[in-house]
Amino acid sequence: MDLSVIIVNWNTRELVLECLRSLCAATGDLSVEVFVVDNGSSDGSVKAIRAAFPGVILVENKKNVGFARANNRVLGRAAGKYILLLNSDVILQEGTVNALVEFMEETPRAGIAGAQLLNPDGEKQNSFDNFPTLLSEGFNKSLLRVLFPQRFPSKRLSFSSPAEVESIIGACAMVRKEAVDHVGSMDEDYFLFMEETDWCYRMRERGWRVYLVPQARAVHLQGGTVEKVRAQAKMEYYRSRYLFFKKHRGRFQAGVLTGILLLKLTASLLVYSLLCLFTFFQNRRAREKLAIVWKLLVWHARFCPEGVGLRE
Repeated sequence: MDLSVIIVNWNTRELVLECLRSLCAATGDLSVEVFVVDNGSSDGSVKAIRAAFPGVILVENKKNVGFARANNRVLGRAAGKYILLLNSDVILQEGTVNALVEFMEETPRAGIAGAQLLNPDGEKQNSFDNFPTLLSEGFNKSLLRVLFPQRFPSKRLSFSSPAEVESIIGACAMVRKEAVDHVGSMDEDYFLFMEETDWCYRMRERGWRVYLVPQARAVHLQGGTVEKVRAQAKMEYYRSRYLFFKKHRGRFQAGVLTGILLLKLTASLLVYSLLCLFTFFQNRRAREKLAIVWKLLVWHARFCPEGVGLRE
């Protein structure tokens, strides 16, 4: 078996169907098995997938168990030499899968290779990142990428060939099964966000390399999964950052990070409060931002309880 594909779905019926259609057109002559892990969707996703793609292996969870645990349910069963992890809001372009497979075949120490992610209009998205540090989390990351492009590379850089990076965005990522067997599966303490960052960190610690393959291109409809639950998704993102720092930077830096992010949230609360007052609360975007920041501060004041967020 050349390739195992894993797609995790949570209430994104139309998106996952479009993702599967693009996958069928992109795999060519490869021998492929396709898994869709459904995290307790209530929008008819399972029924629609069964009707449209009877060859897909459906794994049904009764509830949303998170991205890492959903993938891990299949990683041990995957028969492919390589495993392609896809977000349900990704549309593969022609040649993407073959480009990733060919690169992995040519680069035996590549543990993970990510595709170049695109907006629907073809504009590049940031498809790789540095491992989080106090500097990157405490300052404006976009500004750091402009001021120090070699230390903090971004989509502004043009790559004509595969480039080694610290970590990739896991929306479309190919993993070597041998590397998974060596390093282990995803850390299930991450519910959503940064599980692939942690995986890349562990891969590099064990001698595997992480690459961006610019010839492999995929449209990423960002936020399709969590668009309607943005405040809860933000809580999971903050939780994941704290977890990464505790694991890989130590508890002291994790505590410093908490203080930095609380200061940034407090400043945002002030800015959006003033903006709402000056516009008599007529600016919808400002109102939404204010509501999210307030919920995040309340969540922190309650010491980031596990039962609040996207976890059931």
